[in-house]
Amino acid sequence: MLMVLNGLYLFLSSLLSFILMMILVAFFILAERKILGYMQIRKGPNKVGLLGLFQSFADLLKLIMKYKVIFFQVRSWLSWFSVFLLVLMSCSYCVLYSVVYAGYTSVNWLLWFLVVVGLTGYSLLGVGWGSFGKYSLLGSIRSSFGSVTFEASFMCVVMIMGLILGSYDVSGLCDYIWLTFFVLPGCYVLWLVGMLCESNRTPFDYAESESELVSGLNMEYCNVPFTCLFACEYLMMFIFSWVTSVFFFGGVGGILYFFCLFHLVFFIWSRATLPRVRYDYFVSFMWKWCLLVFVYSFFVVLV
Repeated sequence: MLMVLNGLYLFLSSLLSFILMMILVAFFILAERKILGYMQIRKGPNKVGLLGLFQSFADLLKLIMKYKVIFFQVRSWLSWFSVFLLVLMSCSYCVLYSVVYAGYTSVNWLLWFLVVVGLTGYSLLGVGWGSFGKYSLLGSIRSSFGSVTFEASFMCVVMIMGLILGSYDVSGLCDYIWLTFFVLPGCYVLWLVGMLCESNRTPFDYAESESELVSGLNMEYCNVPFTCLFACEYLMMFIFSWVTSVFFFGGVGGILYFFCLFHLVFFIWSRATLPRVRYDYFVSFMWKWCLLVFVYSFFVVLV
């Protein structure tokens, strides 16, 4: 009976986390459009509701109401499976997030986080491959290989955190102010680069490449599948902002919320400011230089 109650409590906590994150995604999209507008010396959304506060909900309603005739959809069963896999991955992020604050601890939390991160490459590859379009396929291949490339960086950072903590339990990071950033600034910078790549954001949005194509990876998607792809990307941005704050600054009180908000604004700033990096330069930088920085960081932690 106790196990059933614990499972129900965890399920409700995860469901509440998912709902709150979706609400956060709606307002974060609005904030992103507003900030991008002011950075480009123009106004953002300001017509729907008070100061445009309901613009995201109007866009959601528009996306859900649009549909394609089933016989004219240029997608296969693989594309639907990959969209469901991406939604499952986002729900898994919510479970990992809620576990930390629901009182349940796992000595392998960081390893489970790597497992969920590893699903990104498969879901993106299936989304593009199942679209029957060469541009979608090329975008998915570039994005999935970039994701695999920086998963090696995530593994190195997780192992370094395991050496610092003595375990892979994230609850130890949430109880104190660690400020690991001042000890391992190189790891922090490379983690930010990998965070942008994993979340498919500029300047590493190789799946979409909006300046090259119409939309890239999600060109053949509309209504609910497109909404899932769009929302899951922003949910990943929040989760990675939270994980980055916990890893490098600590998870206590105001310092966690401040740096989490800082990383969310960093996503917007990078989209408005940074140019897209050429793909071969990006991969070469990872395998030639990033691994050397991580090896040096291992020696710093061990000493």
